[in-house]
Amino acid sequence: MTSIKKKVLIKIKSVLQALPQPVDAIATAVGRLFSPSDDDYPKTGVQPFSGDVPDHHPGQHSS
Repeated sequence: MTSIKKKVLIKIKSVLQALPQPVDAIATAVGRLFSPSDDDYPKTGVQPFSGDVPDHHPGQHSS
């Protein structure tokens, strides 16, 4: 085997060995993106506003 063929084969082998890492990272990201939510927030629903609205807001022009 010539040294050029040997260098090419070594280069191809190194590229193929490095390929699974980025593919695995992308597959993990896609899996997390499209998986069901795992958030642990309480289900509170809509909360009505129960505060008092002031008659005049600072910075508001009176008409």
